[in-house]
Amino acid sequence: MTTKIEGRELVLERTFDAPRKLVFQAFSEAEHLKHWWGPKGWSLPVCNIDFRPGGVWHYCMKCTDESQEYYGQESWGKAVYKEIIAPERIVYVDSFSDAEGNTVADMPETLITMTFIEQEGKTTIISRAEYASAEAVKTVLDMGMIQGITETYDNLERHLNDIQK
Repeated sequence: MTTKIEGRELVLERTFDAPRKLVFQAFSEAEHLKHWWGPKGWSLPVCNIDFRPGGVWHYCMKCTDESQEYYGQESWGKAVYKEIIAPERIVYVDSFSDAEGNTVADMPETLITMTFIEQEGKTTIISRAEYASAEAVKTVLDMGMIQGITETYDNLERHLNDIQK
């Protein structure tokens, strides 16, 4: 995965050995997301998704790895979809939330634009995460976001490989 910081924007790019339609489905269907969303040692016990513009994806990641310092901890998140052009692009506002879906006010919200590009049977995802400030970018980087998304994309790669066998 390549990462770039451009002011208030964090750009991530990674290529998967899978057709674009399948990679897009992995981001749009709960049955896929439950298998891969979250970093190593975390599961997705709650995954409620209404995949349409104006729809909400509300989820809970839970640390299930006893060797991690966060064992047993839950992390709730929420995405509100702004634009969906299947299988090319997903635009949404990502935020931390509580179990009821209320946005956590003192945590950065992110406008995420994901572009799915297919070339020779492989799919490159370009994720552009726009934050309110450079300080907000630093906050998520300090929280270990790059490691977390790298592990999450590693899980996605395994899931795509498993379902294509």
